Amino acid sequence: MDLKQIHDLIKVVNKSNIGEISIEDKDGKVTIKQKEEHVTVSSVPATYAAAPVAMAAPSAASPAAPAAPVATNLLTIKSPMIGTFYRRAAPDKPLMAEEGTAVAPGKVVCIIEAMKLFNEIESEVKGTIVKILVDDASPVEYDQPLFLVQPE
Repeated sequence: MDLKQIHDLIKVVNKSNIGEISIEDKDGKVTIKQKEEHVTVSSVPATYAAAPVAMAAPSAASPAAPAAPVATNLLTIKSPMIGTFYRRAAPDKPLMAEEGTAVAPGKVVCIIEAMKLFNEIESEVKGTIVKILVDDASPVEYDQPLFLVQPE
């Protein structure tokens, strides 16, 4: 199952009253669970199915991340996909966004690597980054908050 199909499934679950959906094929198993207004995606490749404990640790840590923001007027830039978060285009390049960086719609703030493709993530809001919520080279989930932005 490719990333596009997973994103389509997430959209279907969000728009329906389905609480959970699991799909398994020769490449692995994907489970999408809907809780309140959040969707959790858990993917286990067939070759790693014998080690489900390794997959449980990251998903247990991700619900704690959204609880960190306390200011209500801040906007959030969220991950549009599952992958690895990078703050630089290459190791020798400067950071794309730091705390205090002004952003506007269309400005690239990070890169997320998914399935060996490097996707530039653009800001959809105008303001100033006040907090970076993810460490460089860390795995991220779909819809996980990446940046907090003070709107202008």
